[in-house]
Amino acid sequence: MNIFLIGYRGSGKTSVASALAGQLRWPWVDTDQEIEQRFGRTIREIFAQEGEPFFRDLESQVVAEVASRDRQVVALGGGAVLREANRRALAGRGKVVWLTASPQTLWQRIGQDPTTASRRPHLTAAGGLAEIEALLAQRHPLYAQCADLTLDTEGLTPDQIARQIAQQLRLEA
Repeated sequence: MNIFLIGYRGSGKTSVASALAGQLRWPWVDTDQEIEQRFGRTIREIFAQEGEPFFRDLESQVVAEVASRDRQVVALGGGAVLREANRRALAGRGKVVWLTASPQTLWQRIGQDPTTASRRPHLTAAGGLAEIEALLAQRHPLYAQCADLTLDTEGLTPDQIARQIAQQLRLEA
């Protein structure tokens, strides 16, 4: 049994994964951080040097590997749900929790993260709030298809969200 956190960049996946893992006394992994550590480059650099399809191949490898483990909390990259192979890798391997927030809140959170600009690429020519709205519209059906539980993160701390997940999934440390 794993807990997989999905959602758009800025939804709180990494912070919530850390908090939930601490509450459950489970290990946790962020697939984006795992990719960066393994390949010695930021996601932005991988996109620039190798392209998005290459990055998505790396991501699929990491998702398949971490999904095969047990009793961990996994923060997935925002676009991990785009590939059917990744969605299949999660199926039956634990509970998938979709963390949501309004496009405006996501834009604000992303802007407040000092590492976003250096580590994460723009995914559309528009960038900014327009990019968030466009990609959320594209990804919404995929997030919904995967999710066992959906939580609105607006106005909540990572610890509060982690407690809600543990309560709603009836998990104990």
